[in-house]
Amino acid sequence: MKRLADKVAIITGAAQGQGAAEAKLFAHEGAKVVLTDLKDAGINAAAELGDDAIFLQHDVGDEDDWQRVVQTSVDRFGRIDILINNAGFYVPRSLQETTRTEMDRHYVVNQLGVFLGMQSVAPVMEKTGGGVIINVSSAAAFRGNPNMFAYSATKWAIRGMTRCAARDLAPLNIRVNTVLPGLIDTPMFQTENSPTQRDFLVSQVPSGRIGKVDDVAELILFICSDAARYVNGAEIAIDGAIAA
Repeated sequence: MKRLADKVAIITGAAQGQGAAEAKLFAHEGAKVVLTDLKDAGINAAAELGDDAIFLQHDVGDEDDWQRVVQTSVDRFGRIDILINNAGFYVPRSLQETTRTEMDRHYVVNQLGVFLGMQSVAPVMEKTGGGVIINVSSAAAFRGNPNMFAYSATKWAIRGMTRCAARDLAPLNIRVNTVLPGLIDTPMFQTENSPTQRDFLVSQVPSGRIGKVDDVAELILFICSDAARYVNGAEIAIDGAIAA
């Protein structure tokens, strides 16, 4: 029996990296998958998964866009059982270097997008008996970090929103959990950090290696499955002990 048989999942930021890996694994486990992203690369990612996957271009910071994604998902697949708030924005800057524009963009994608996503899917999940929401934060939300001011601030906010949402939505049989990845080998990690920064960051991982996108996808699959049916309001790190 496939672990997500007949489930419908929306995964944001799914054109590449962690989101694409999650979509591929979910489809393999029987889910119908709605991949969303601003990048057109999501078209190919969805096409590779067959008829039970679609791609929607999506600005997670836009309330009307969320309503369109939710309605299209229901029209195509009949329900929504899972939401993975995976879309993220990352520009490494110190407090002094961070511009107002950069701060706003981090907030809109990393924090507002999570809020709008949870609020948009909750009524649909309630009608069909419940669901699961995973908010992807970061190991950067466990402590202060140099040169990650806006990113860390918004990832800290996800922790608080998840805990509050878990309490609010538990009576509706909707579970809300946070996954906090550490250093994961994604296009964002490779392009937004210099080679010197990458080498330094990897050297800080006690497990001795950078994580893979499949590591994160497997964890998220477990939390979304019935095997984790009593896991709610949790914060689960997947970081090679970097935040231990």
